[in-house]
Amino acid sequence: MTDSIMSKAATMEIPINSNGDTGTLTEDDSLEQAAKLQWSLDEKVGSSRGTRDLQQVMVSGPNLNETSIVSGGYGGTAEGIIPTSSIKGSNMHHSSSSSSMTAEETTRGVAVEKLETVKKWGLNTYKCTKQMISERFGRGSRTVDLELEAQIEVLRDTKRKYENVLRLARALTNHFYNMVQTQHALGDTFADLSQKSPELRDEFGYNAETQKLLCKNGETLLGAINFFVSSINTLVNKTMEDTLMTIKMYENARLEYDAYRSDLEELSMGPRDAVAMARIEAAQQQYQVQKDKYERLRSDVAIKLKFLEENKVKVMHKQLLLFHNAISAYFAGNQQQLEQTLKQFNVKLKPPGADKPSWLEEQ
Repeated sequence: MTDSIMSKAATMEIPINSNGDTGTLTEDDSLEQAAKLQWSLDEKVGSSRGTRDLQQVMVSGPNLNETSIVSGGYGGTAEGIIPTSSIKGSNMHHSSSSSSMTAEETTRGVAVEKLETVKKWGLNTYKCTKQMISERFGRGSRTVDLELEAQIEVLRDTKRKYENVLRLARALTNHFYNMVQTQHALGDTFADLSQKSPELRDEFGYNAETQKLLCKNGETLLGAINFFVSSINTLVNKTMEDTLMTIKMYENARLEYDAYRSDLEELSMGPRDAVAMARIEAAQQQYQVQKDKYERLRSDVAIKLKFLEENKVKVMHKQLLLFHNAISAYFAGNQQQLEQTLKQFNVKLKPPGADKPSWLEEQ
């Protein structure tokens, strides 16, 4: 009983109110209340100690590389302590390893894709070369569209002839240009002599006028010939060349089609085991792809040949009529008809000095 009273008195000697200030407690408080106050005191003391430790850590500026993580809580034993430097190094190593693996997988995927492309290209080249050699030595069969092949041959022959017309027309333009320049210089010389030779003033005078008139008509004719040359050049080197490029693609597709057709025929004549059937099925798929490509390009060539023929007739009808009328009017000395011919075909002559750059462009 005496011990109980002494314990109560000892507990009541620590007066703490709600704000942590000193104060008094009534003697009527029970032991339970004293125990609660003692627990509150312990909690506040621990909180105060934790605050002081946190302030010390903030002031001293801890090194993150040396900070440790305690698994047992504050004030626990040293067991379960893991330095953060080891965690950081482990994470960095794991991240670096993941990045390296991703880059390696990407590089490997690209390399495999390129290898497959090269493999397909090599196989296709081998088949086409084999087919070409077989056709050249008469051992392989060749798919032929007789009507289309005849039209292609006519186009190539027409292109060669039109190229010859274009070459001759350019030569005529160069020669005629030199003649016009000579006439221009001769007219200037006659005019100068007319001023310096009083006894031959009239003779030099009308010869100078004649050369200047011929020079003017010659420049008009040059405009018509240049227009003719430009139109023929467009027809030969653009329109016909575009059609011939499509024909070249068609011929390559035909060779590939025959190569895969021959390959499928060879496989079909062989054994019929599981491996052979798988190869035959793959060859059938490739054959169908090449067949579709060949038929599509054959249709494109037929359409382009038709449009080319219509365009060629239309262009040449206009250009040949222009060339004839301009040449006839010039050599007949009919200046009015020559100028009318250029207006009829919408040929516009460049004014003198139009080819020279302006003074702003020269700066």
